[in-house]
Amino acid sequence: MAWKTSSLMQMCRFLLLVILFLPHEITSSVLTVNGKTEDYTLDTELGLEEPLKCAVRNHTREEELLWYRGEERVDLKSGNKINSSSVCVSSISENDDGITFTCKLQRNQSVSISVVLNVTFSPLLSGNDLQTAAEDSDVKLVCNVKSNPQAQMMWYKDGSILNLEKNHHQIQQTSEYFQLSITKVKKSDNGTYSCIANTFMETKTKDFHLIVKDKAMTIPIEPIIAACVVIFMTLCFGLIARRKRLMKLCIKNKDPQSGTAL
Repeated sequence: MAWKTSSLMQMCRFLLLVILFLPHEITSSVLTVNGKTEDYTLDTELGLEEPLKCAVRNHTREEELLWYRGEERVDLKSGNKINSSSVCVSSISENDDGITFTCKLQRNQSVSISVVLNVTFSPLLSGNDLQTAAEDSDVKLVCNVKSNPQAQMMWYKDGSILNLEKNHHQIQQTSEYFQLSITKVKKSDNGTYSCIANTFMETKTKDFHLIVKDKAMTIPIEPIIAACVVIFMTLCFGLIARRKRLMKLCIKNKDPQSGTAL
């Protein structure tokens, strides 16, 4: 009976120890950014400042935090690392769109939380606005575009919607450019082409001026080279033949003087 009582006491002590240490074992540190416990997207606009505060929950000791901007680590001051840490994204520009900021535990970097910036801005257009081409050559008008949200794109010519001709015009669009290809340009392709980007915020226009010149005269190089070779060879053969005739005349002139008088 005493043995059973002792075993029961040991079991109770063991269970008590498990209960005492259980919160420490199953409770893990959780990171939050601006109070959110999961990755999220932060909607913002040009020129604003966005503070991001990362904090540790359920920690049992001091935890050092790290911040990353994309793949690049952010330098933090010594007083801005332990248990809570803040970074401020200032003067937000279109280049910040899609950038990810990630807060991590230094001792276990698999514990992390990320914020993706969603920067709304009206279309920005650029490109080579003056091109000169000869008739029958191929031309590409490339309108570089940055916009969030993505803009609806159109090409105009001399103020009117461009009438696309099969096998003459081709349009290609990506998230970064809006391209008009013209195959074998004609004089009628002269004019001002307008790249128009439209969003719910604003409509932007970029003009491209195309000047089509007369077809350049091409000089047939190979026939000219062949003719030059023929002329050169003819002159060489002529000089050789003339040289032989001159040598024969010289020999004839020398013969009478070589005789002896009787």
